[in-house]
Amino acid sequence: MKAVRIHETGGPEVLRYEDIPEPQLRKDQVLVRVKACAMNHLDLWIRKGIPKVKLPHILGSDVAGEIAEIGEYASGFKAGQRVLLAPMHFCNHCEKCTAGLQNQCREFTVLGNAVDGGNCELIAVPAVNIVPIPDSLGFNEAASVPLVFTTGWHMLVGRAGIKPGQTVLVLGANSGVGIAGIQIAKLFHCRVIATAGDDRKAERARELGADYVIDHYQQKISEEVRKITNKEGVDIVMEHVGAATWDESVRSLKLGGTLVTCGATSGFEAKVDLRFLFSRQLSLVGSYMGTMSELHDAMTHVFSGALKPVVDRKFPLSETRAAHEYMEKSQMFGKIVLNP
Repeated sequence: MKAVRIHETGGPEVLRYEDIPEPQLRKDQVLVRVKACAMNHLDLWIRKGIPKVKLPHILGSDVAGEIAEIGEYASGFKAGQRVLLAPMHFCNHCEKCTAGLQNQCREFTVLGNAVDGGNCELIAVPAVNIVPIPDSLGFNEAASVPLVFTTGWHMLVGRAGIKPGQTVLVLGANSGVGIAGIQIAKLFHCRVIATAGDDRKAERARELGADYVIDHYQQKISEEVRKITNKEGVDIVMEHVGAATWDESVRSLKLGGTLVTCGATSGFEAKVDLRFLFSRQLSLVGSYMGTMSELHDAMTHVFSGALKPVVDRKFPLSETRAAHEYMEKSQMFGKIVLNP
């Protein structure tokens, strides 16, 4: 089969479109013919070099396709069925997994990180990872939802405990997590303040439901938040940018507010004035992907049309290098999808 692999870390030039053997199906697995695989910034980080990734390696966390073959122990599926894959790997038998906390499993990793992903024509995964999709959802759209909507759901619902009527600040409206966050917050009837880097992205954020949009290049986020909220601040900050926005995110919180973070795109170092933290009784909460239950909760709303995937641009799998170069320019609004 055809696949895109990295044999060494580096720039987009290390991506190789090549022939490799088809995966050997275990009895507890399902073989899926990949129709679409959406990109994430994780793909760029792994390509540039993340520890513990064995080379050669296949990137790609968000997969949609059709069932090609079913292992002997996998029941309830049929060949040709349209599905998406839960973008995670876990043991499924430890104490955490059996308690429904798969993202706390010692073996937990994101698909395409410590295990091979979906930048290929065929992928074999455990049956538990298979999620049937309705005919109304196209493959490109289906591939655009699993990682970011599960991450967003875990952040806002699972970790921050979002409640109707709250005010939520969503960083990076054009990102996959930002797009999911805006919609999930509006699903809970919250007031949403988003940040974006230009007028086009700001307008798209408003179309998704953002009530206010701050230009994070031209305006000081915390000052604008204070103006919008009559100096009160926000209940929740959905943070995934990191060093570049951390201080502004903390300063945007109201008394007793919660900052929930799932990433650090702009850098890992962040400082907090502990006096500010305890005197304002703030909560700083970490969030990593989500559980299978949260994935299914989020997908219920995607399948009903309440949460909508956003596809920015499609590339053939053979042009994965061009897709990486495009993502690195950060001009997209929505997901970049590869089609084998």
